[in-house]
Amino acid sequence: MNHHLSLAGLEEKRDAIVARTLQWWDGARRSLAWRAEPGEAPDPYRVWLSEVLLQQTTVQAVSPYYRAFIEKWPTVEDLASAPIEAVISAFAGLGYYSRARNLHACAREIARRGGRFPSDEAVLRALPGVGAYTAAAIAAIAFDRQAAPVDGNIARILARLMRLETPIMESRNVIASAAKALAPSRRAGDFAQALMDIGATLCRPRNPDCSACPLRPDCAASGSGAPEAYPRKGAAKAKPRRMGAVFFAHRRDGAFLARRRPPKGLLAATVELPGTPWTGDGPGGSWAEGAPIAARWRRLPGAVEQVFTHFALSLEVYAAPYEGAAPDHHFWVAQDAVPEAGFSNVMRKAVAHALERGRGGPAEPLS
Repeated sequence: MNHHLSLAGLEEKRDAIVARTLQWWDGARRSLAWRAEPGEAPDPYRVWLSEVLLQQTTVQAVSPYYRAFIEKWPTVEDLASAPIEAVISAFAGLGYYSRARNLHACAREIARRGGRFPSDEAVLRALPGVGAYTAAAIAAIAFDRQAAPVDGNIARILARLMRLETPIMESRNVIASAAKALAPSRRAGDFAQALMDIGATLCRPRNPDCSACPLRPDCAASGSGAPEAYPRKGAAKAKPRRMGAVFFAHRRDGAFLARRRPPKGLLAATVELPGTPWTGDGPGGSWAEGAPIAARWRRLPGAVEQVFTHFALSLEVYAAPYEGAAPDHHFWVAQDAVPEAGFSNVMRKAVAHALERGRGGPAEPLS
């Protein structure tokens, strides 16, 4: 391994690195809604909830969701007793909806245990939806255990600190070992959060502010003069493309037809516009077989695009007036109820597209 700062070197310098990092944190820590104030004991429920919400999501995007969750369900017992549909609806717009199901299942398990979160990292990992990172974060932040959570920010910091020549995905074991080598026995939670803040505010992917970083004296990437060159990037893989259509059947009062997705699978239990399956090929003619009702459908200009983890999606949107009864497994949604209805990001885009592009225009039957 061609490490410019070895794991042994990190262990040798750990006390100095930790001391400088905590000194920086004491003066520059971010004030976040879920963080305990200095001298205040962290609430394990709030730590866990914030860490789940923050997975694959930015602090800026999560903040209003976190506040809404705490207002609706101030304790883990409150969350455990909520209907799963309400929890999924509260997640609408954040994506990665399996988190909502796991969040609810975990809350129910903690409530069954009397509402107390375990402090042991291995026991935490056995809870629904709690992986290695989340378990380490809860153990360190909520209970000050000597644990070493590694999120994207921390991985980038450590890759730069050691000036790793392999991409992060190929260096996960090395990075995890480095994080453990640095984790202090005291103030482990403060140290972990300090690294998160350094990654978010100083050791950014672009334009890192090395001059203000407490890790600079030991950072091999900064010493190289090209910190942005690290972490090394892996070869980008093209995402497969899928296509489909959705149908916006609207009444004179503005309400439109929707349905709920199955309880398992992609975007599970979220609300959607009725539509076709998402396939790798177009329909070879018309999407008519996917329409929920017989109507004079017209295709709206443009398309809705969404990139998922494993594929890119393009949806055509069709609109038609309809004043009949909602078919089985469908229901009416008022336009002003869209924010709270439980639509996923891609379906929010589709509804907005239909509302923006669907006014007037000639009717074009699908077949």
